[in-house]
Amino acid sequence: MDIFFHVGLGKTGSTYLQHKFFPKLKGVNYIHHTNYKKSIEIIGQKKHDRYFVSREFDRQFLTEIKKFSAVYPDTYPIMVLRRHDSWIASQYRRFTKNGRGIYFKEFIDIDENKGRWDKKELNFYEKIEQLEHYFNQKPLVLLYDELRKDPITFFKKIAAYTKTEFDTNSISLSPKHKSYSENQLLHVRRISRRMLKNIDEKKMDKKKWGRRMRKIVTHLIMYFHWLLPSSKIKNEMLIDPKDLEAIKIKYDEDWQKCLDYINENAPNIN
Repeated sequence: MDIFFHVGLGKTGSTYLQHKFFPKLKGVNYIHHTNYKKSIEIIGQKKHDRYFVSREFDRQFLTEIKKFSAVYPDTYPIMVLRRHDSWIASQYRRFTKNGRGIYFKEFIDIDENKGRWDKKELNFYEKIEQLEHYFNQKPLVLLYDELRKDPITFFKKIAAYTKTEFDTNSISLSPKHKSYSENQLLHVRRISRRMLKNIDEKKMDKKKWGRRMRKIVTHLIMYFHWLLPSSKIKNEMLIDPKDLEAIKIKYDEDWQKCLDYINENAPNIN
């Protein structure tokens, strides 16, 4: 039995792939990401000879690959990477969109590691090593930039690795989700920060109504942001470009190691 496991990372086109490409692969049974928690059980029923599982991980990466590999160590893992500065910026935008009213340096602190996210999450090559350690099959590592610039070649690499086929004409190249403007996110951050000032955020998120309320409020802010006074955010930047440049420089060696690995292990699609 062949098992292929797309492990993420998040913010590398995972939602698009899960809805518009993976289901179109011919020659493998796709387990939708919404059924990921049941995937080990589904595969164990052995109704098919070949399975494709997808679920994007970030901070849960190591925990989940350990759990999956303990049952199916011969799984073929697939991971998509995005350059560190671009990736963490996208993660922060998602974080802000979801109503987390914190500044970028409170989100990730590459100097003293006091941010909401541990800076170890930016050690991408270590994630490749973890895939190689816990699974018996060599991982396929791909680039988010290639998905954006040359999606057909990107798709062919997955098809070659999984020994599947796809019909190019059946795949929509339009994005699954729209992106939000900086103005929208700045307004969300400002209002969320004020709303959460005297609220225990963790307690709020443990309650279903708290998560729902946060979601409703942030979507209302983004939808009606044009009604809000721009003077409140005119001197603000969502992310200082200098902070992103510092991240790019700090992790340049790690990124180069990832690129070398990708080039050395690229599947033959000719």
